[in-house]
Amino acid sequence: MRMVDVIQKKRDDETLTKEEIQFFVNGYTDGSIPDYQASAFLMATYFSGMDAEEQGYLTMAMASSGDQIDLSAIEGIKVDKHSTGGVGDTTTLILAPLVAACGVPVAKMSGRGLGHTGGTLDKLEAIEGFHVEITEEDFVRQVNDLKLAVIGQSGNLTPADKKLYALRDVTATVDSIPLIASSIMSKKIAAGADAIVLDVKTGDGAFMKTTEDAEALAQSMVAIGKEVGRNTMAVISDMSQPLGYAIGNALEVREAIDTLKGEGPEDLTELCLVLGSKMLIAGGKAKSSHDARKKLTKVIQDGSALELFAKFLEAQGGNAAIVENPDLLPTAAYQIELKSPTTGFITKMEADEIGVAAMLLGAGRATKEDHIDLAVGIVLTKKIGDSVKAGETIAIIHSNTEDTLKTESLLLKHIHISQHSVKRPKLIYKVMD
Repeated sequence: MRMVDVIQKKRDDETLTKEEIQFFVNGYTDGSIPDYQASAFLMATYFSGMDAEEQGYLTMAMASSGDQIDLSAIEGIKVDKHSTGGVGDTTTLILAPLVAACGVPVAKMSGRGLGHTGGTLDKLEAIEGFHVEITEEDFVRQVNDLKLAVIGQSGNLTPADKKLYALRDVTATVDSIPLIASSIMSKKIAAGADAIVLDVKTGDGAFMKTTEDAEALAQSMVAIGKEVGRNTMAVISDMSQPLGYAIGNALEVREAIDTLKGEGPEDLTELCLVLGSKMLIAGGKAKSSHDARKKLTKVIQDGSALELFAKFLEAQGGNAAIVENPDLLPTAAYQIELKSPTTGFITKMEADEIGVAAMLLGAGRATKEDHIDLAVGIVLTKKIGDSVKAGETIAIIHSNTEDTLKTESLLLKHIHISQHSVKRPKLIYKVMD
């Protein structure tokens, strides 16, 4: 088999076989296929696309290129959740204990963030003592005991995807839906999930800016799941404004605790109930969304989800006292109130730029080498559709330096206030089973 023939076949919009795709993935991973041929293949795929069967072959070839986590020793159906990212996306910290409290095992492998704020691991490490490195044996035991554990991703998980993603980044092929979908699904399958619930974001703060693109990506990933024998569901949700109010690591942990107490922001709570319902159905613990929602609401109201969160933190070395006393979390030296310059209504909140404003404070990484300040960030006090008076606080900036002029300027520029009211944006656009 020759790589040039595989490239030509895809260039001519023909369907590749399992063997041809495996040949490409194996060859590029071991270095026998050079970057220039892999680049040509990616560009041919960008223009010609892939059908569900091809995407399934590519996904499984990448999943099998490195370590695959065996979770068979964990009792029950292991359900994983993946979000395509956004600003203030704290759902994992809430969903994991919420779903686990209902009896669905959550064996979660998470990463660190590159962008507005840290990833799930960074947020958890805002809790004193919490460690993300535990042995596979302890990981399995903890999930069987508590139904919940969260660890860092294996260093050799889907090496083919790591190499291909780096190449896509410099060949203008990042936004190919078959390549995005296969990349995401390969990591989830290699991590041992039996079922996968996807939160595909759309809007200003999302990778997929339009609902059409978000739906196409969701359809591709659900189709891949079906093709490779994984029960996969997707929810398309809004990211035209930050989710919840908090943007920043310790600040988001505090908001997650509030939400587990039943006192969280309306949009964050609702999204967690929608995603959690799908996870319960996928995990065989509910027959309908109505039944699942009742169970999730119950574990919030009776405190068992919050109690499980505390046990999970303690099991991984974290200071569980933060659940009752969030003031033990890292705190910024300065809290600066940003005032509205005018009276009117919040008509637009550009999530991407608000995220950048938080990153300038040190809440996120611009490069992999950047250090995150776990205490800093922004807490919004308004959402799109809310009324505001001149001089009223629209955000609180948590900073470890007095000079926050750049952040203040960005927020004032990208939080739009008008004399005319607007409807609140739709939170859930579509649910795909």
